[in-house]
Amino acid sequence: MKDDKKLIDSEFGALFSDVKPIKQQTHHFKQQVKTKQALETSVRKVQADSYFSDLYHPLLPTEGPMKWSNVGVEKIELKHLRRGDYSPDLLLDLHGMRQAEAKLEIVALIQASIKQQSQCCCIMHGYGSGILKQQVPMWLAQHPNVLAFHQAPKEWGGDAALLVLLDIGEQPHRR
Repeated sequence: MKDDKKLIDSEFGALFSDVKPIKQQTHHFKQQVKTKQALETSVRKVQADSYFSDLYHPLLPTEGPMKWSNVGVEKIELKHLRRGDYSPDLLLDLHGMRQAEAKLEIVALIQASIKQQSQCCCIMHGYGSGILKQQVPMWLAQHPNVLAFHQAPKEWGGDAALLVLLDIGEQPHRR
């Protein structure tokens, strides 16, 4: 019996003598840790998609300067924006951006304004083909922190820019 086992082992060994062992490759199925910048970008994208819809069309003026105020905001605030009484602390230049990029940047601007307690900001959309000039007011009217916006005075960009008045919370307002 022992001789039969040795014979089988030797024949088996001879059959598989040229076989090489496979190297073990470890696979890690954990999600990779994202950088802080990647996380912030993904949060902004989700917020932009949740705040701004391209299908919603608020009631905006077709003639005259572009202006809008949220329900409950006094009309005097639009007058202050028109006259330039509010000085924007943050400026956003959208020249050369696509719509998706512009949405992300507008959300980032609003978040930065709230974080820095800046009640007024300026968005420069430019003239161009008029796509951003048409879309930016529609997006701003959908954001819950936007109280009002008005076409900027000449020193802040004229009809190629908007001054935006934001709700920054329970902080004292400044002009």
